[in-house]
Amino acid sequence: MPQNLPRLGFSVGDLAGIGPEVIYKTLLDERLLKVCTPVIYGTATALFDDFPTPADTEHLQFRQLRDAADIAPGRLNAVTCWDEDFALAPGQPSAATGAAARESLLTAARDLKAGKLDGIVTAPISKDNTQADDFRYPGHTEFLTSYFEAPESLMFLVDEDAGLRIATVTGHIPLKDVPAKLTAELLRTKITLLLKSLKNDFGILKPRIAVLGLNPHAGENGLLGKEEGDVVSPVIQQFAHDGHLVVGPFPADGYFGTQQFRQFDATLALYHDQGLIPFKLMAFERGVNFTAGLSVVRTSPDHGTAYGLAGQYKADESSFRAAVFLACDIWKQRWEDAQPRSAR
Repeated sequence: MPQNLPRLGFSVGDLAGIGPEVIYKTLLDERLLKVCTPVIYGTATALFDDFPTPADTEHLQFRQLRDAADIAPGRLNAVTCWDEDFALAPGQPSAATGAAARESLLTAARDLKAGKLDGIVTAPISKDNTQADDFRYPGHTEFLTSYFEAPESLMFLVDEDAGLRIATVTGHIPLKDVPAKLTAELLRTKITLLLKSLKNDFGILKPRIAVLGLNPHAGENGLLGKEEGDVVSPVIQQFAHDGHLVVGPFPADGYFGTQQFRQFDATLALYHDQGLIPFKLMAFERGVNFTAGLSVVRTSPDHGTAYGLAGQYKADESSFRAAVFLACDIWKQRWEDAQPRSAR
C-alpha cells in the first residue's frame, strides 16, 4: 500500500453553478479523508460559508493556504486563488465567476505540474464564460492536454459500479466536422490510448474493445456511408491482426439497445454525442469523465454547471464523489505499477 494518500486538487468551476455545492457535499463524506488529501482551489469562506450544514454534522473546517506545498494530510485544505470578494448570484454567470473558475483551474494545474498534487478533480465550467485572451480552449480536456504537452488525449466516461466505460474519438467539435476529422491515424491513436489506459489505469491485462460505426447501421455495407469500409474496418483489422481484442464497427443503436456493451471492457464511440448520450442515460448520477492519455490523473463529474439548480441546495453530488474515488483508484493503480516487483 502507498505510504501516503494522494493529494487531490479540486478546481471549483463556475461559482454561479453547482460546483461549490457538490464539492461541499462530497467533503461531508467521512470516507474522503481516508482515501485522499483534498485541496480546494479557492477561498473556503467565500465558497462554503453560506451552505446549510446538516444538523448532525459539524461545520467543515479548512486550512486556508497560500501555497499547496504546505497542505496537511488528514485535513481539508484550501489554496487561495483570489483576494477580492465575490457577490455571488446563483444561476447568474458573470465575467467574475468565469475568471474565478479559470484561475482556480490554472492554479491547480500549475501545482499538479510542479508535483505539489497527485491529481485533480475539476468541477464544471461554462465553456463560453471561461474564455479569455490567455484561455482559448473548448473545455478542460483540451486545456489539460495542451498544458501537460500530451500529443493526444482521450475523453473517457466511466461508471465502475456498472462496468460501463465509453471513450470518444472526437470531442468538442461540430458534428459536421466529424467525418473529415475521422482519419485512420486518429483512430489508431485513440484505440492505442484506450488499450493503454485499460491496462495501466484499470488493471485489465487483455482489454476487449468494441468500436462503433459512424453512420446509421454502420454504413450498411457502403449504402449509408463509406467511412466504415474506408477507415474504421481496416484499422480494426490491423489491431486484431496484431493480437488485440478490438472488434467492430457496430451499429450504435442496436449495440446499446441490446446491451452488447456488457461483453466488452470499453466502447469507443466516434463522436461526442454518440458516446455521451447513452452513457448519461445509464449513469448520469454516478458517471465520471476521465482524461486518459495524460501523464497526470484528472477526473470530473459527467454533468455541467446546472445554473438552473444553483443556490437551491438540491444538487446531487454523487458524480463528483465518484470522480474523487476514481481518481484515487487510478492513482493507486499507477503507483503500484511503478513499484519494483520485489516491493509489490
